[in-house]
Formats: sequence, structure tokens, C-alpha cells
Amino acid sequence: MEIYISGSLAYDRIMSFPGHFADHILPNKIHVLNVCFNINGLVEKFGGTAGNIAYTLKLLGERPLIVATAGDDFDRYRQWLEHNELDCRWIKRIPGVLTAGAYITTDLNDNQITAFNPGAMAFPADLPPLDNGTEPSIVHIGPGNKEDMAGLARRCKSRGIPFVFDPGQSLNIWSGPEIAEAVEGALCFISNDYELSHFLKLTRWQRADLEARVRMVVTTQGPDGSLLRLNGDKVFIPAVVPAAVVDPTGAGDAYRAGFLKGLAMGQDPTVCGHMGSVAASFAVEHHGTQEHRFDWEAFSDRLEKHFGYRLNRP
Repeated sequence: MEIYISGSLAYDRIMSFPGHFADHILPNKIHVLNVCFNINGLVEKFGGTAGNIAYTLKLLGERPLIVATAGDDFDRYRQWLEHNELDCRWIKRIPGVLTAGAYITTDLNDNQITAFNPGAMAFPADLPPLDNGTEPSIVHIGPGNKEDMAGLARRCKSRGIPFVFDPGQSLNIWSGPEIAEAVEGALCFISNDYELSHFLKLTRWQRADLEARVRMVVTTQGPDGSLLRLNGDKVFIPAVVPAAVVDPTGAGDAYRAGFLKGLAMGQDPTVCGHMGSVAASFAVEHHGTQEHRFDWEAFSDRLEKHFGYRLNRP
């Protein structure tokens, strides 16, 4: 099965603040906010939603195709992707700009403040035709260039190709009618709690309106697990406890990769949720979003430990 992953490719500059943001933000001075957080250092990692999801999917045995844009400084990232045998044919190089960059500061409570420079992501990618007819496809539409997101949704619907819509941090660039049109007909709408609330406010939909327009709704809740809504039923998926919580950045993208792998295998949504939870647990054990490593045996061992069953190697 061909799996296309659209979204951002970015350099993540990750910083740790050895304190709590709340101790340094005065509620009565929010309107004149001027805060400096002294950090413990900075590390640069390969990131972006498309890169992160594709990376974990490769660990799970898939060969996803990344649909994204990159800038003049992309060479190091491209070498990393090729080293991990990830297909770069649909990554469009934009001259004269930098690859997108995220500047992420995390405090001791795992609260995050992020500044994001879209860079090359401000330009549309070359979208794949999705009509080669060789095998079934699934498309994950992650937060990235709005033109790409809307265009891929239209292309999937016109060709009858299942797609997952994952608005993430892109919500602030959409109007309600625009994103409502893009989401309708999706196989799955996936977001965290905050993003779901923002989406519903933006579209003026109720939860039931969303559930009537897509086949399933997945809401991630960090260490509190995730919630699947399908045909009026709700299924709670507990979070898998990692060996150590080192860095929560990228756990959501790893969850999406595990969920997509389940869909590609034809598993039911509950099993897909379990697979997402297991994949996320590996990601939080390492700094950065593409630092974790596991093979199918280790993945299946952890699945069995937490959910009581194994899956045959695909």
C-alpha cells in the first residue's frame, strides 16, 4: 500500500527551561508581556510533522512518500531521510528560503512555548496525482501549506482515496468554511483536545456534526491516552507508559504513524489506537522527534505487554 504523508519538514531547535513558565508570567501583566527564559542549552533535530510521521512509519516497515517543501539548507535533512530509506521524490526544493524551523522551549511540567518560521512551507508543493492505479493508497494530510492540504483533500475525494485530516497547528490559517469543506468525507479526523475545541469553534460545528461528516474521530490526550469516536461509540485507548519520559515532543506524530500502520494493515480502529499508543511511548524516551529506534519484535513485545496480544509481522 502506498502511504503519502503531507505536512511540514522542519529543523527543530529544542530548548529546556529548568523551571515553570507559570512562575514567571504575571496574569495581571499579560497585556504587556515581556518575559525571558534562561535555558539549559539548545539542540537541533530533524522534525516537522511529515518527516516525523514518515520516520516512525519506516520503523514499522512502511515506505511512505513525503509530500512537502524544503529550502536551501535542506541537504543535511535529505541525507538523513535517504539514510533511513525514505522516499524524497515529492519533496520540492524552494530556492532562496530556509527550510521551516521550530523553536521549542519546554518547562519542567512539559508545557511548551513554540515559535515557528514556515520558511519553504509558505510555498505549495508538487502534489502527487494519486491515480497510478497500482495499489490502494492512504493519504495523511498534516499541518503544512494550506493550499496543499485543501488540494490533497479535494484530490482524495475525487478519486475515492481514504485520507486522514490532521489540522494541528494549521488551524489559525483557515476560515471555518474552508476547513469544513476540506475535512468533510475524511476517513479520520485526528487532533488533540485543544485543537478539536478550536476546530469546532472555527466551524461552528458540534461534535456530532463532525462525527456525521467523517468516519472516525481520534482525539489524543497526551499521558491521559486517546479517545476514538466511531459510529456513535466511544473507545478509550490508554497511554502506554514509557521506560522513561525524556521529551514529549513528537509523541503525537509517532502516535499517528502507529495508527496509520494499523490502517494500512486493515486492523480495526481500536487496534490502530493501541498501535499508536505503543509507537508514541518509544518517541518520548528520547530527545527529539526522530531519535527513537525499534524493530517489529520490540514493538510487538510492548503491544503484548500493555494490551495482551501480538501482531504478526506484516
